[in-house]
Amino acid sequence: MAADRLPPPARRQWSLRSRAVRGVLYQVLAIGLIALAVWFLAHNTVENMRVRGIQSGFDFLAQPAGFDIGETLFPYHSLDPYWKAFLVGLANTLRVAVIGIVLTTFLGTLLGIGRFSPNALVRGICYGYVEVFRNIPVLLQLLMWYLLLTEWLPDPGAPISLAGLVFLSKGGVSFPAPVWAAGHAWAALGALGGVAAAMAWAKRARRLFDATGVPRATFLPGLALMALGALIGWATGGAPTGWRLPVSGDVAVTGGGEISPEFMAVLLGLTLYTASYVAEVVRAGISSVPRGQVEAANAIGLSRGQQMRLVVLPQALRVIIPPMTNQYLNLTKNSSLAVAIGYPDVVSIANTALNQTGRAVECIAIVMAVYLFTSLSTSAFMNWYNKRSAIRER
Repeated sequence: MAADRLPPPARRQWSLRSRAVRGVLYQVLAIGLIALAVWFLAHNTVENMRVRGIQSGFDFLAQPAGFDIGETLFPYHSLDPYWKAFLVGLANTLRVAVIGIVLTTFLGTLLGIGRFSPNALVRGICYGYVEVFRNIPVLLQLLMWYLLLTEWLPDPGAPISLAGLVFLSKGGVSFPAPVWAAGHAWAALGALGGVAAAMAWAKRARRLFDATGVPRATFLPGLALMALGALIGWATGGAPTGWRLPVSGDVAVTGGGEISPEFMAVLLGLTLYTASYVAEVVRAGISSVPRGQVEAANAIGLSRGQQMRLVVLPQALRVIIPPMTNQYLNLTKNSSLAVAIGYPDVVSIANTALNQTGRAVECIAIVMAVYLFTSLSTSAFMNWYNKRSAIRER
């Protein structure tokens, strides 16, 4: 019985001759040196500011901001504190980034696929688009779109009207907007439930395709499930039907929802610029798929659309996703250039707060923290999606 017992585990010898021990010590030493350098820089900065009589700290965030913001996603008043002004800037930044990423992905994917079109005209247009927009600095594109929207469009007193419901002028785009009620929140929750149902259906469709080889539609059923979920939530919340309609006056358009020319210029500039890079990423990913895969798809009778959707793109994703993540990060960070055309993003709010309070270090630190958080969040989501989309060997 004693002979059958396992020997006790050997104790780890903590010696400098051990490579593992030295590796741990070197890492601890590196972290300590970095922490010491950060402490020294912070202490030196605070001390120099104290000697020169410069106030420091984040207590100013609780003070009234004292300035208005021309474009907000939620109610804001000039007497509100600085932290709320920064929150408005953050919301405006995320508004550009999220919508821009969605539009960039759609447009860039179409352009990348278009580079493989059998039609020479389509290939030429896609190629020309990439070469033109990729080689013009993004700041110039933002300024170009802003000048076009504010110089070529008619005055707000004589806007372009579409069916008397949508008005386009130098003041932006005015359109009918629903009167906010609890039913809209329920509709949003129902739409999220529809997204979950659409993902479940797509997963089941993939399993059925693997088992039978018969492809099943996922896009249109997914849209139908999301619409159904939103409709159910809207009905559950009381089915609100109130609308705010825009009215064209002698001076400007009043009422309804509004999209400012600054927002449109930023969105157009960032989307069109980044889409040219995304198109090249998609083109490179598709080119990495072995031609034998396309020939095998032809052999089983798949159409060109089915080949791209079911065979080529799923395999190209492993090459597309990592550089695509970089383009998403670039779009988010390039949104800081919106300050050049007066869009009130977080950089613009920080500049105004800096000029009023003199808290330069604090305002810059807030902007850095915002972009660091958004970049890390985007990277974490894309890394998760990359692992989920990885091709698994059977």
